[in-house]
Amino acid sequence: MKKITLLTPLFLLTPLLADFEGHIHNIAPKLKEKMIQNNSWQEGCPVHTRDLRYLRLTYIDFDNIDQVGELIVHKDIAQETLEIMSKLYEIGYPIYQMRLISEYKGNDWQSIEADNTSAFNCRKATGSKKWSKHAYGKAIDINPIENPYISRKGKISHKASLKYRKRVHKEDSMADRAVLLKNDEATKIFKSYGFSWGGDWRYTKDYQHFAK
Repeated sequence: MKKITLLTPLFLLTPLLADFEGHIHNIAPKLKEKMIQNNSWQEGCPVHTRDLRYLRLTYIDFDNIDQVGELIVHKDIAQETLEIMSKLYEIGYPIYQMRLISEYKGNDWQSIEADNTSAFNCRKATGSKKWSKHAYGKAIDINPIENPYISRKGKISHKASLKYRKRVHKEDSMADRAVLLKNDEATKIFKSYGFSWGGDWRYTKDYQHFAK
Protein backbone atom coordinates (compact mmCIF):
# COMPACT_ATOMS: atom_id res chain seq x y z
CA MET A 1 0.00 0.00 0.00
CA LYS A 2 1.29 3.47 -0.87
CA LYS A 3 2.29 5.37 2.25
CA ILE A 4 1.51 9.06 2.66
CA THR A 5 3.29 11.27 5.17
CA LEU A 6 0.73 12.88 7.47
CA LEU A 7 0.76 16.34 8.99
CA THR A 8 -1.61 16.94 11.91
CA PRO A 9 -4.10 14.31 10.74
CA LEU A 10 -7.72 14.83 11.76
CA PHE A 11 -9.11 11.64 10.27
CA LEU A 12 -7.75 8.58 8.50
CA LEU A 13 -10.03 6.97 5.96
CA THR A 14 -9.94 3.20 6.02
CA PRO A 15 -8.73 2.35 2.51
CA LEU A 16 -11.58 1.13 0.31
CA LEU A 17 -9.09 -0.45 -2.08
CA ALA A 18 -5.68 -2.06 -1.66
CA ASP A 19 -3.87 0.84 -3.33
CA PHE A 20 -6.13 3.78 -2.54
CA GLU A 21 -5.35 5.91 0.47
CA GLY A 22 -6.94 9.16 1.55
CA HIS A 23 -6.48 11.46 4.53
CA ILE A 24 -8.26 14.51 5.92
CA HIS A 25 -6.45 17.29 7.78
CA ASN A 26 -7.30 20.60 9.37
CA ILE A 27 -5.79 23.62 7.62
CA ALA A 28 -2.44 23.94 9.34
CA PRO A 29 -0.97 27.43 10.01
CA LYS A 30 1.70 27.05 7.32
CA LEU A 31 -0.88 26.02 4.75
CA LYS A 32 -3.15 28.93 5.72
CA GLU A 33 -0.25 31.32 5.26
CA LYS A 34 0.48 29.84 1.85
CA MET A 35 -3.17 30.25 0.86
CA ILE A 36 -3.07 33.92 1.91
CA GLN A 37 0.22 34.64 0.16
CA ASN A 38 -0.95 32.93 -3.03
CA ASN A 39 -4.38 34.58 -3.26
CA SER A 40 -6.61 31.56 -2.71
CA TRP A 41 -7.97 32.74 0.67
CA GLN A 42 -8.16 36.06 2.49
CA GLU A 43 -10.22 37.74 5.18
CA GLY A 44 -13.69 38.41 3.84
CA CYS A 45 -14.03 35.08 2.04
CA PRO A 46 -17.42 33.42 2.66
CA VAL A 47 -15.87 30.50 4.53
CA HIS A 48 -13.13 30.51 7.18
CA THR A 49 -10.13 28.20 6.94
CA ARG A 50 -11.27 26.49 10.16
CA ASP A 51 -14.25 25.18 8.15
CA LEU A 52 -12.05 23.87 5.34
CA ARG A 53 -10.17 20.59 5.16
CA TYR A 54 -6.99 19.59 3.35
CA LEU A 55 -7.15 16.22 1.57
CA ARG A 56 -4.29 14.03 0.36
CA LEU A 57 -5.34 11.09 -1.75
CA THR A 58 -4.31 8.59 -4.37
CA TYR A 59 -5.34 9.00 -8.00
CA ILE A 60 -4.41 7.53 -11.38
CA ASP A 61 -2.69 9.91 -13.80
CA PHE A 62 -2.74 9.93 -17.61
CA ASP A 63 0.28 7.59 -17.66
CA ASN A 64 -1.73 5.08 -15.62
CA ILE A 65 0.56 5.65 -12.63
CA ASP A 66 -0.58 6.18 -9.03
CA GLN A 67 0.02 9.72 -7.77
CA VAL A 68 -0.77 11.59 -4.55
CA GLY A 69 -3.01 14.60 -5.06
CA GLU A 70 -4.17 17.50 -2.91
CA LEU A 71 -7.57 19.14 -2.58
CA ILE A 72 -9.10 21.64 -0.18
CA VAL A 73 -12.85 21.30 0.41
CA HIS A 74 -15.45 22.33 2.98
CA LYS A 75 -15.50 20.12 6.05
CA ASP A 76 -19.09 19.08 5.26
CA ILE A 77 -18.05 17.29 2.07
CA ALA A 78 -14.56 16.10 3.04
CA GLN A 79 -15.54 12.52 3.87
CA GLU A 80 -17.71 12.01 0.79
CA THR A 81 -15.08 13.61 -1.45
CA LEU A 82 -12.64 10.91 -0.38
CA GLU A 83 -15.28 8.26 -0.99
CA ILE A 84 -15.95 9.65 -4.45
CA MET A 85 -12.25 9.75 -5.27
CA SER A 86 -11.81 6.18 -4.08
CA LYS A 87 -14.58 5.08 -6.42
CA LEU A 88 -13.05 7.00 -9.33
CA TYR A 89 -9.80 5.20 -8.57
CA GLU A 90 -11.62 1.87 -8.49
CA ILE A 91 -13.09 2.34 -11.98
CA GLY A 92 -9.77 3.53 -13.36
CA TYR A 93 -10.91 7.09 -14.06
CA PRO A 94 -7.75 9.12 -14.81
CA ILE A 95 -6.90 12.60 -13.53
CA TYR A 96 -4.17 14.61 -15.26
CA GLN A 97 -2.99 16.25 -12.07
CA MET A 98 -4.38 17.40 -8.73
CA ARG A 99 -2.64 20.38 -7.11
CA LEU A 100 -3.87 23.16 -4.84
CA ILE A 101 -5.02 26.34 -6.57
CA SER A 102 -2.44 28.23 -4.48
CA GLU A 103 0.21 26.64 -6.71
CA TYR A 104 -1.23 28.88 -9.42
CA LYS A 105 -1.49 32.02 -7.25
CA GLY A 106 -5.25 31.48 -7.04
CA ASN A 107 -5.47 32.02 -10.81
CA ASP A 108 -8.24 29.83 -12.18
CA TRP A 109 -7.15 30.43 -15.79
CA GLN A 110 -3.63 29.13 -15.16
CA SER A 111 -4.94 26.14 -13.24
CA ILE A 112 -7.21 25.20 -16.14
CA GLU A 113 -4.40 25.70 -18.68
CA ALA A 114 -2.41 23.16 -16.64
CA ASP A 115 -5.39 20.76 -16.77
CA ASN A 116 -5.43 20.81 -13.01
CA THR A 117 -8.20 19.24 -10.93
CA SER A 118 -8.99 21.52 -7.98
CA ALA A 119 -11.68 22.50 -5.50
CA PHE A 120 -11.54 25.44 -3.06
CA ASN A 121 -10.69 28.88 -4.43
CA CYS A 122 -12.05 32.12 -2.97
CA ARG A 123 -13.29 33.71 -6.19
CA LYS A 124 -16.45 34.95 -7.84
CA ALA A 125 -18.45 32.74 -10.19
CA THR A 126 -17.60 33.01 -13.88
CA GLY A 127 -19.37 36.05 -15.32
CA SER A 128 -20.94 36.95 -11.97
CA LYS A 129 -20.42 39.21 -8.96
CA LYS A 130 -21.58 36.44 -6.64
CA TRP A 131 -19.29 34.03 -4.86
CA SER A 132 -18.56 30.80 -6.71
CA LYS A 133 -19.34 27.47 -5.06
CA HIS A 134 -15.55 27.07 -5.07
CA ALA A 135 -15.34 29.96 -2.62
CA TYR A 136 -17.28 27.81 -0.13
CA GLY A 137 -15.18 24.71 -0.81
CA LYS A 138 -18.23 22.91 -2.17
CA ALA A 139 -17.28 22.51 -5.82
CA ILE A 140 -14.73 20.38 -7.63
CA ASP A 141 -13.44 20.87 -11.19
CA ILE A 142 -12.26 17.63 -12.81
CA ASN A 143 -9.87 17.53 -15.80
CA PRO A 144 -10.87 21.00 -17.04
CA ILE A 145 -9.19 20.74 -20.45
CA GLU A 146 -11.08 17.58 -21.41
CA ASN A 147 -14.24 18.93 -19.75
CA PRO A 148 -14.43 22.61 -20.74
CA TYR A 149 -16.66 25.50 -19.80
CA ILE A 150 -18.71 26.47 -22.86
CA SER A 151 -20.49 29.83 -22.81
CA ARG A 152 -24.07 30.40 -23.89
CA LYS A 153 -22.70 31.61 -27.24
CA GLY A 154 -20.60 28.47 -27.61
CA LYS A 155 -17.24 30.02 -26.75
CA ILE A 156 -14.44 27.87 -25.34
CA SER A 157 -11.61 30.00 -23.93
CA HIS A 158 -8.86 27.40 -23.69
CA LYS A 159 -7.45 26.28 -27.05
CA ALA A 160 -6.53 22.79 -25.84
CA SER A 161 -10.22 22.21 -25.06
CA LEU A 162 -11.53 22.97 -28.55
CA LYS A 163 -11.27 19.36 -29.69
CA TYR A 164 -13.53 18.34 -26.79
CA ARG A 165 -16.45 20.51 -27.87
CA LYS A 166 -18.24 17.47 -29.30
CA ARG A 167 -19.07 15.37 -26.27
CA VAL A 168 -18.34 11.81 -27.34
CA HIS A 169 -15.78 9.15 -26.55
CA LYS A 170 -13.59 8.79 -29.64
CA GLU A 171 -10.69 6.52 -28.75
CA ASP A 172 -9.16 4.31 -26.10
CA SER A 173 -6.78 6.76 -24.45
CA MET A 174 -6.45 8.15 -20.94
CA ALA A 175 -7.40 11.65 -22.12
CA ASP A 176 -10.50 10.25 -23.80
CA ARG A 177 -11.45 8.35 -20.65
CA ALA A 178 -11.19 11.65 -18.76
CA VAL A 179 -14.03 13.13 -20.84
CA LEU A 180 -17.17 13.26 -18.69
CA LEU A 181 -20.47 12.37 -20.34
CA LYS A 182 -23.93 12.20 -18.80
CA ASN A 183 -24.11 8.41 -18.64
CA ASP A 184 -20.48 7.82 -17.67
CA GLU A 185 -19.88 5.99 -14.43
CA ALA A 186 -17.68 8.79 -13.08
CA THR A 187 -20.47 11.34 -13.55
CA LYS A 188 -22.98 9.02 -11.92
CA ILE A 189 -20.69 8.54 -8.92
CA PHE A 190 -20.70 12.28 -8.18
CA LYS A 191 -24.45 12.52 -8.66
CA SER A 192 -25.03 9.57 -6.30
CA TYR A 193 -23.59 11.78 -3.53
CA GLY A 194 -25.93 14.63 -4.38
CA PHE A 195 -23.55 16.72 -6.47
CA SER A 196 -24.99 18.70 -9.36
CA TRP A 197 -23.12 18.68 -12.67
CA GLY A 198 -22.38 21.63 -14.92
CA GLY A 199 -22.95 19.42 -17.95
CA ASP A 200 -26.66 19.48 -17.10
CA TRP A 201 -26.93 23.26 -17.21
CA ARG A 202 -29.46 24.46 -19.78
CA TYR A 203 -27.56 27.20 -21.59
CA THR A 204 -23.91 27.39 -20.55
CA LYS A 205 -22.12 24.11 -19.99
CA ASP A 206 -19.39 23.47 -17.43
CA TYR A 207 -18.49 19.83 -17.93
CA GLN A 208 -15.67 19.87 -15.37
CA HIS A 209 -17.84 21.24 -12.55
CA PHE A 210 -19.49 19.28 -9.73
CA ALA A 211 -21.03 21.19 -6.82
CA LYS A 212 -23.09 20.71 -3.69
